[in-house]
Amino acid sequence: MTTHKPLTAKNKLMTESEIVEERCPMVQFVELIAGKWAIPILYRLIVTAAPIRFGELQRAITPITQKELTRQLRAFEQRGLVNRKVYAEVPPRVEYEITPLGKTLQPTLDSLAQWMRAHHKDLNSGL
Repeated sequence: MTTHKPLTAKNKLMTESEIVEERCPMVQFVELIAGKWAIPILYRLIVTAAPIRFGELQRAITPITQKELTRQLRAFEQRGLVNRKVYAEVPPRVEYEITPLGKTLQPTLDSLAQWMRAHHKDLNSGL
């Protein structure tokens, strides 16, 4: 695992983006998908493969709160994983869709889902 290096004459000159790129990729991934609902939201958007309205997404990921879903979607939008489209209608209609960058997470999330299906009994046997 990559660890942070103490400041030296060499790395004092590194930019913030160079320092971030040097960090452990697993830590960066966990920061990206931090939160209980991050993976279910992304996975639902990926498997839906079409624009989805906020209420429909919230119902699909029950019991997520409106506040938490909004927070996660905004974070994903800032990272370029989700597109948000607002329609000038009354009442306003908002749709969310996974971006091409977000779709690249599908093999990783499929792998995690497959691993859980294969090992859920082992993980829960000691409970």
